[in-house]
Amino acid sequence: VFPGVRQAQWLTKTKLVEGLPPAVQGILDNPVHGLQELEERAKYAVSHARLWDTAEVAPRREQYCPLLFENLIHTCRLMSGKYPSLSKRMLARNFRIAATWERESILLQVRGLSGILMNSMTPIPPVASKEEILATKEHVLETFYPIAPTIDLQEVNVYKELNDTGQCFRDGYPYSHPHTLFFLESANVRTDRFRPEQLRAKMLMFAFGNALAKAKALHGNDPKVLEQPVVVQSVGTDGQLFQFMVFQLNTTDLVSNDGVKNLVWIDSDQNLYEKAQCVPEVKKKVVTKPAGISGFQPDTFKKFLALYLHGTV
Repeated sequence: VFPGVRQAQWLTKTKLVEGLPPAVQGILDNPVHGLQELEERAKYAVSHARLWDTAEVAPRREQYCPLLFENLIHTCRLMSGKYPSLSKRMLARNFRIAATWERESILLQVRGLSGILMNSMTPIPPVASKEEILATKEHVLETFYPIAPTIDLQEVNVYKELNDTGQCFRDGYPYSHPHTLFFLESANVRTDRFRPEQLRAKMLMFAFGNALAKAKALHGNDPKVLEQPVVVQSVGTDGQLFQFMVFQLNTTDLVSNDGVKNLVWIDSDQNLYEKAQCVPEVKKKVVTKPAGISGFQPDTFKKFLALYLHGTV
């Protein structure tokens, strides 16, 4: 099977751009937002999840990964004092998404549990300009001939072509716009977790699915280039390594390889810290390695925070 993101790009008619989009990078680079003010709290959040919240010698990933996420989200919420509109967000858990589309002559569907979704009262503005969107017409999507790009997908009988944004987007729900999906790969056994490349592919497919379902809810099922693109972000982590993604749905006309493509920006494999020493290492009654977090990477936390702030500041 070929690498996951390349396959996901073909399935979703998407052009990949490495790194974060300028709209997010601008938040990172602008000192007025004071991202550095929360660095110590973020480091404390890591220590709390990895070192202090257990009586065990070392906490299990299934315990510390979700706790770290909750701690980081709580830290991000502290910015709502400076930016009150951040309080107009809601986290939806264990909700299901379904989105159906046609690609060449193949009917495709993404469905299932869609991570943890942060919803917002207002959509994230487009991150690519109209000129950048039109320029994607020149982009040639990679093909995998003679291998079919659907080689490892599960075949099912589809009796109803669902496009369902889940319970959380019922009519009248105030937090009606998908903002950021969070995927926690918290299985303790490594083989039960998605590898980073697989996780990025999953993030892309579900960001696309949420954006497509929202676009069809807003604009109907007719394939078209969207006047107002739909932006959905995604963050994936195993409790140490982070994947960041911003997806922009530019078109629901997905059948052919021609015309406008969708866009995704991916910032891969960002460590939040290098190591968590849960108990001190002692040799000949001398502490050679004290307990604690080593190699904390504040820039990774700032990227998490910038994605949280995106669309508000």
